Amino acid sequence: MKHDRSLVILSVEGSRGDHNSFTEDLRQKGYEVFKASSGSKGLKLLDEVHPNVVVVDAASLRTSGVRICQSFRKADSETPIILIVENDISIPDDIDANLTLHLPFTVQKLINRMCAYQPTDDKYMLRVGPIALNLQTQLVTSNGAQTRLTPRLVKILEMLIEHQGEVVQRDPLFKTVWETEYTGDTRTLDVHISWLRQAVEEDPKHPRFIKTVRGVGYKLDA
Repeated sequence: MKHDRSLVILSVEGSRGDHNSFTEDLRQKGYEVFKASSGSKGLKLLDEVHPNVVVVDAASLRTSGVRICQSFRKADSETPIILIVENDISIPDDIDANLTLHLPFTVQKLINRMCAYQPTDDKYMLRVGPIALNLQTQLVTSNGAQTRLTPRLVKILEMLIEHQGEVVQRDPLFKTVWETEYTGDTRTLDVHISWLRQAVEEDPKHPRFIKTVRGVGYKLDA
């Protein structure tokens, strides 16, 4: 995937000899990164730079980052927060961060995770109920969780969203997604529907959104 260097990052990062600077690594990759050496300094920058994502490197600050994340979330309820901690740090489930990463990991992993927060044009977004599909990044958000889909899963969900509330028949769905006229064995479609339910349903075994219409096809109710 091509990463968008227009992503503006606010990095809250200290310095220590045994910990690489993700700020410098990201800058070398071409990203615009504003660095703050403490949570309080980061809060002052928040309104000035309007970042797409805040990266709190708590490991470099020798802290859990919990209070820093709380402060940022109180000041801004929408900007995504990525928290970086040491591998042995336990983080509460209700942490005010969208994502927690435990060291060690590479800057490329951080970039891959940040790509979910790239600014995107609404023309790439499909929304129905609590489900949002980004056709550009191939990310689907549902029930507060975000999952990257394969190209075929994106096509299946796109068709279901476009025909929300209607039954999408198996054969046309299979022909469109697999780009074939052969429909002798469409069991692989059932497998893909199962994977899609794992991405969008709270309980995939008892789907609320993607319904099976036996002998006909599938319907999205959201």
